[in-house]
Amino acid sequence: MKILVVSQYFWPEGFRINELIKSLVERGIEVDVLTGKPNYPDGDIFPGYKASGFLSESWNGATIFRVPLYPRGKNSSLKLALNYLSFIVSGVLFGPLLLRKRKYDVVFVYGLSPILLAIPAVFISWLKGKKLVIWVQDLWPQSLSATGYVQSRLILRCIEIIVRWIYRTSDLILVQSHAFEGAVAELALGKEIIYYPNSVDSSFAQTPVFGGGWQKIESLETGFPVIFAGNVGAAQAVETIVEAAVLLKEVPEIRFVIFGTGSKWEWLKNKVTDLGLSNLYLPGRFPVEAMPGYLQKAEVLLVTLTNEPIFALTVPNKIQAYMASGKPIVASLNGEGAKIVVESGSGISTPAEDPVVLAGAILSLYRMSAQERKQIGENGRVYYQAHFDHDILVDQLINHLEIISTKKGKLST
Repeated sequence: MKILVVSQYFWPEGFRINELIKSLVERGIEVDVLTGKPNYPDGDIFPGYKASGFLSESWNGATIFRVPLYPRGKNSSLKLALNYLSFIVSGVLFGPLLLRKRKYDVVFVYGLSPILLAIPAVFISWLKGKKLVIWVQDLWPQSLSATGYVQSRLILRCIEIIVRWIYRTSDLILVQSHAFEGAVAELALGKEIIYYPNSVDSSFAQTPVFGGGWQKIESLETGFPVIFAGNVGAAQAVETIVEAAVLLKEVPEIRFVIFGTGSKWEWLKNKVTDLGLSNLYLPGRFPVEAMPGYLQKAEVLLVTLTNEPIFALTVPNKIQAYMASGKPIVASLNGEGAKIVVESGSGISTPAEDPVVLAGAILSLYRMSAQERKQIGENGRVYYQAHFDHDILVDQLINHLEIISTKKGKLST
């Protein structure tokens, strides 16, 4: 089987799709990737690349085709919009040209936000007469409204019409959360929708090898580290972390260590200074290869989201990484993600954007014995192996793609 994967983001940017493609190739699947020039998350084109022009390269047996891309920049809504638009336009105009001699059994979209980035895949699958599979990672236009970037009802309605068209041109839709099924079905009438969760690289579940960009961080070597890892943006409710850190200042052993960058990172940095938070550390962003080692240094792993209905439907991918790491989780969020943490016995769930309850949950874990915390972490790892194991999910995806690729003809839209 030969697959075309369409994703604006790909190696050397650190996304789940990288490990998935590597594993597909290892199982004998031929994979091409249509993507842009790497510039996430800092907004600058990576060294060795340039925004203009085309590029073909190989990575772990997959062939990568890169189209021109306007870099996303920093803290600029206009540049971000141009970044998304440039991939859509380049993908539609130049993707078919780059792939004109390539044959595929199925076109697969890694559907990160915004789902509009699937438009080049829709066009290419139509040109080649092949089935289109979309793996939905985020709900649009709901997420756009929830983050506050767009408030105009007219614009949101127009985007909803485009999303409806994208879903209805697909042959199979995979969703990363059970709670997505209903919301997607409303826009994808008559389409087959299957729950297909995220996983993480198997290194998160193994004894870490301290290499790949890993370096010693003093804030993790003593005390009671509470680690947050991932995007530091508006959706992550970092204000709640700051307020919880203020409430726990009198327990100096408890240290909040936030790995990552994002639109709220500068704000967070200023708050640490303004409030004199000696218990909140910002080491920044590190290569994904280094993160399993850092997570093993934690006593507690923290995930937060804002109190928006849309975010109650999603399962942040860091939950799978945290479970695989075998450390207790505190989940300051509502809905599906909280449900998984409670169901698995892997930690404590607190309401989204409630710093008082969040601080209390961290304090309760701090007061537990090391053996009690170890058991909670082990509960998460067992649940991960049963529900989110990387190798099992890769095999499931291959099965889905083989079945859809053998169905006769393109389904009607």
